[in-house]
Order: sequence, then C-alpha cells, then structure tokens
Amino acid sequence: MTELKSPLQIAEYRRFWAARFLAVFATIAMVVLVGYQTYDVARADYGMDRSTAAFMLGLLGLAQFVPLFILTPVAGMVADRFDRRRVVLFANSVDCLIALALALATLFDVLTLPLLFTLAAAHGGARVFNGPALSAIAPNIVPPALLPKAIALGSIAWQGGSVVGPAVGGFLFGMDASLPYFVSAGLLLASGVLVSTLPPIRARHEGPQIAPLQQITEGFQFVWKERFLLGCITLDLFAVMLGGATAMLPVFARDILHVGPEGLGIMRGAPAIGAALVAFWLSWRPIENSVGVKMLWAVVAFGAATIAFAVSRNFLLSLALLGVLGAADMISVFIRQSLVQLNTPDTKRGRVSAISGLAISASNELGELRAGLFAGIMGVTAAVAIGGVGAIVVTALWAWIFPELRKARTFAPKYLHEETEKESAP
Repeated sequence: MTELKSPLQIAEYRRFWAARFLAVFATIAMVVLVGYQTYDVARADYGMDRSTAAFMLGLLGLAQFVPLFILTPVAGMVADRFDRRRVVLFANSVDCLIALALALATLFDVLTLPLLFTLAAAHGGARVFNGPALSAIAPNIVPPALLPKAIALGSIAWQGGSVVGPAVGGFLFGMDASLPYFVSAGLLLASGVLVSTLPPIRARHEGPQIAPLQQITEGFQFVWKERFLLGCITLDLFAVMLGGATAMLPVFARDILHVGPEGLGIMRGAPAIGAALVAFWLSWRPIENSVGVKMLWAVVAFGAATIAFAVSRNFLLSLALLGVLGAADMISVFIRQSLVQLNTPDTKRGRVSAISGLAISASNELGELRAGLFAGIMGVTAAVAIGGVGAIVVTALWAWIFPELRKARTFAPKYLHEETEKESAP
C-alpha cells in the first residue's frame, strides 16, 4: 500500500475541504457586509455620528456572542454524541435561511438595526454548532500523522474563503446590494451537498454513554485540569479580544480611508491573504520544533501589526499591515489547533473543540464589543492601537503564567499512542 503523504490523497478529505471553503466563502461575505450595512444604516438612517455608529458595531458583536456563550456547552456535547456530519448540515441550513432573509430585506429596503442584530444573533447560534462538529471531523478522516498538514490545508480553505468571500461580496454589493446574499445562500446549499456525501462520523465511545449534563461538565473539567490546553485556549481568547481590529474596518473603509464597500471587501480579505500564504507554506513545511515559543512570538507580531494599522492613513500600507497581521495570526492558530487536537482524546474532541471555539468566538465578538466601546469613548484609532498593546502585554503574562507553553518543543500527540494501541488490540 502506498504511503499517504498528503491529506488531499484522501477523497473524503477533499470533499470536506471543498465544503469548508464554500461555507466560509458564504458566511464571511455575509458577516462583513452585515457589519458594513449596520454601520451605514446607523449613520444614514438613524443619523448617528461616527463614534456612536462604531459602538453599534460593538453591539453587533455582542449580539453574535450571546447565543455562542449560551449554546457552546450544548454544541460540544452534540458533536460528541451525534453524527457530526448531520450537525454541520443543520448549521449550514440555518445559515442558508439567514442569507435569504438578508437578501430579501436588502432587496425590499426594509433593513433596520433590530433586524440586523437579530439575524446576526441567529448566525452566532448556527455557527456555535457548526464549529465543534466541523473541527472534529478532520481527525476522523485522516491518519494522526497527517493531522498537522490537514489542519494547515483546512486553514487554507478557511483563509481562502475569507479572501475571496469579502472581495467578491463587496464587488457584488456594488452591483446590487442583495446579490451577495443570494450567492451566499447558493454556496451554503452546495457546501451542504458535499458534507452529505461523507460517511457518518461519530466519536468513538467505550463503555456506557454518560448523561448529557455530565458530558458537558466533563469537557470543561478536562480543559481546566490540562493546563497546557487551558493556556493555549485562553491565550487566543485574551490576545485577539484585545488586539482584534477587524470590527472597526467598516469605519476605516467608509470614513477614514474612504474606499467604500469595495475597499472594505479588499481590506477584510487582506489578513486572510497573509494567513493563506502562511498556511500554504505550513501545509508543505509544517512547524515541528520550538512550537510554543513560535506561537508566543506570533501573537506579539499580531499585536505590533495591529498598532501600526491603527495609525496608518495610506490604503496600500494598511492592506500590507493587515496581511502581516493575518500571517502572524495564522502561525499562532496553526500551532494552537494542532496542539489542542493532538492532545485531546477523540471522545472529548467535540467538547474541547467547542470550548476552543467559544474562546475564538468570544475573542472576536467580545473584541468587537471592546473596540466599539473604546471607539465610542476615545475614537477608533486609539481603540485599535490600545488593543494591539494589550495583545502584547497578555502574551508576556501568559508566557510567565503558563510556562508549559514556552516549554512545548514539538506537537507530541499525547493520545496518539493510546488510540493506536486500542485500534490494534484484538
């Protein structure tokens, strides 16, 4: 039998990759345009000034975070208890309906802030079920030795969709404001068809099933006791929550750099271009040594790029800085996701992925709230720059509080040997 050298040699993984790319293309385009429309409606229809309208973007992030916070424990349990493929199909279907609702509301010019907040919250609820189930599928369809490459390739799908989605969405928005939402609905439908071709995927359980509430509690207890996992997950939570600049991009596009929705699409895709280039490199030459230190320095670079972006007033320079920001974030994400997946037993991957997903979502949505609140008080530039400083400070603190992160030399899959023994047992 020919030794597999790439996850792309596996047909199931290729379909999984394509489904993820299409779903990310659709949902990121939707999220970016909803942010732009929220800011634009607040300015044009409600007569808000720049700072108050920027604060609305923070509230939009909060609207997405609340269902994530409430439903994440349930979503992790669902991913470990039911067919992960069906869970992804359910989430895709909900997002498809949201895209159609946005398309019709835009077409008939009935968009209001309450409607935008409601649909954003519904998207947050769908995403909380999609993330853990989707993240837990890859380890079930590729060999453990290829998982770091599969994660890097999965990141290419994510970042590629994050580049193409906003850029194409912004272009279509310029043609007809409702068109990108109709396209997103079609892409989500196509993604669902690809996911449906995968075989049923359930977590491997040994012994009797425990009660759902106990499963949820067990997932949180596992992460809390594993300081290494706790450090990885919380570093991303606090660094991105403080350093995230993407929430304020509609303000920079409309009122600072004056590039409109088309420019916003390009700006929103710039971090993803940097991340995709790094992900492509990592899929070919994955990081193998001194992984903990490299993860920490990547977060520092993320914070520094955020500070520089805040003070830039040149569109091309801003794009370059966003690309650097995305590249640094990709290094951190690749290392963290590999460490989390390879140091978690399969029976808990759904719940641990849900907790990790909650940290990611909290960092993004609460980061939007933090940026919006600070922008309302001190202005957009200061809000973004202070966030970058905060990301650097958090990284220094975490390097001291969690020395396990600094000492991580390799990915060292803790549960690989254990699971291999179980599979080879008679």
